Amino acid sequence: MPPPVDCHTRTVTPHWSREPAGPAATPPPCAPATPAGRPLGWPVVSDCLFCAIASGDHPAEIVLADEVAVAFLDSRPVFKGHVLVIPRDHYETLPDLPAGLVGPLFTRVQRVSAALPAALGAQGSFVALNNVVSQSVPHLHVHVVPRTRGDGLRGFFWPRQKYAGEAEAAEYARRIRDALAAPGG
Repeated sequence: MPPPVDCHTRTVTPHWSREPAGPAATPPPCAPATPAGRPLGWPVVSDCLFCAIASGDHPAEIVLADEVAVAFLDSRPVFKGHVLVIPRDHYETLPDLPAGLVGPLFTRVQRVSAALPAALGAQGSFVALNNVVSQSVPHLHVHVVPRTRGDGLRGFFWPRQKYAGEAEAAEYARRIRDALAAPGG
C-alpha cells in the first residue's frame, strides 16, 4: 500500500501529463480535466494534490470515499489517525462551498469524528479547518484529529508526527474504515 499523502506537499505529477500528447492532453493549470480510464472518474483541478487524491491519481490511505467526499490520513498527523476530509469537487475555502454541500460534507466529517474513538481508543476528536491562512493545500479540507486527555495538544499548536511506515499507516486506516463500516458508523 502506498504511504499516506503529506497534505503539506503540493508537488504532484498532474494526471493529464501521463496521457498521449495532443491538444486535449495538456489542459491549462487549474482547468478541470477528466481523462478516460481514471479509476473514480471525477473532474479535477490539474495542479491540485487533493483533486489528484480524490480522482485516484495520487496515492493516499483512504478511509471513506463516496460521491460527496474523500477522507484520508494526513501523513504528518498531529496524532496518528488524523484524517483530512475533502469535498470530491474542487472548492478552495468554506465560503466557496455551495450551501447545498455544506451539510453533506459535514455529515461525513461527523461520521469520521464519531468513528475515531471506536477505531483508535481516543476519547474524542478535534475538528478544524483553515480558510486561506495556514491552508497548505488550496482545496477545502477538514482536519479530524483523535484526542485523549493529556495528549499534549494545546490551543492551535499542532506538532506533527510520522507513521513508522506504510504498514502502520495502513493499519490506522483499516481500523478507521472498519469503525465506519460498523453498524451506526
